[in-house]
Amino acid sequence: MQKRSSAKSIDEYIAEFPAETRKMLEELRALIKASAPGVIETISYAIPTFDLHGRHVVHFAGFAKHIGFYPTDSGIKAFEEELAPYKSGKGSVQFPLGQPLPTDLIRRIVKFRVEESTGKRLR
Repeated sequence: MQKRSSAKSIDEYIAEFPAETRKMLEELRALIKASAPGVIETISYAIPTFDLHGRHVVHFAGFAKHIGFYPTDSGIKAFEEELAPYKSGKGSVQFPLGQPLPTDLIRRIVKFRVEESTGKRLR
């Protein structure tokens, strides 16, 4: 089991990982921020979290062989077919290290979660 991070910021969290993992974490971070205008970065459950209007939208985490992405159970269910190639569980999906992130899919999932969290449709 991986040691729980004590990072106080997403920058500190990402700095704890090897270069390949850092690169993917930064890419995912940028995708989330670009897809969710006004999102606030924080650490919750010892992992990077993105909040909007006081509600968690998505989380992510780094691991030895994958990046964990946590768009809640509803985010996984809404994109279940497209997420089928990836290992997933209730509220989570694993993107393997060394493979490109599914950027378009991630953008759509984040926008879905923003709309779900705020009740406002994004363009």
